[in-house]
Parts: sequence; C-alpha cells; structure tokens
Amino acid sequence: MSGSQPFVKRENDELDLRQIWDESLPILGLVVLFGSLALLPYLVVVVIFEGTFISLILRSFTQLVLAVGAAIVLMYVVTRAIQLADG
Repeated sequence: MSGSQPFVKRENDELDLRQIWDESLPILGLVVLFGSLALLPYLVVVVIFEGTFISLILRSFTQLVLAVGAAIVLMYVVTRAIQLADG
C-alpha cells in the first residue's frame, strides 16, 4: 500500500484541487444522466397522465431509475476509491 494520501499534493501537503475536479466529473456525469432519465417519465406524469393508473406506473418507474442510478453511482465511487487507495 502506498504511503501517499489521495487528493493531497506530496510536496506541500495541500489539497490537490485538480485531482478532486478530475475525479468529480464522472460522478457528476452519472448523476446528471440518471437524473435526466428519471425526469422524463415524471414530466410525462405531470403534464399528461395526472391522477390515472398510468401515472402510478410511471412514478414507480421513476423511483426505480433513481434507485438504480444511486446504486451505480455508489458502486463507481467505491470502486474508484479502492483504485486510488491501491495506486
């Protein structure tokens, strides 16, 4: 295991903001992707199918998309943290 800490510059023990930014962009991309995928059926419910049985199905689908998206983001974060800790 490496002696250096992730996100810290070795020469002056300050936060490496460039590395933090580089690591946060893929996470931001995943959050935006799944958020926009969940927004589409929700907007269809609000605009077209308010108060019908189809709205219940679409809202359930929206919750499923958000749950799967959150799980994928968490798996990415854990996997990337293990990679950073090892390397």
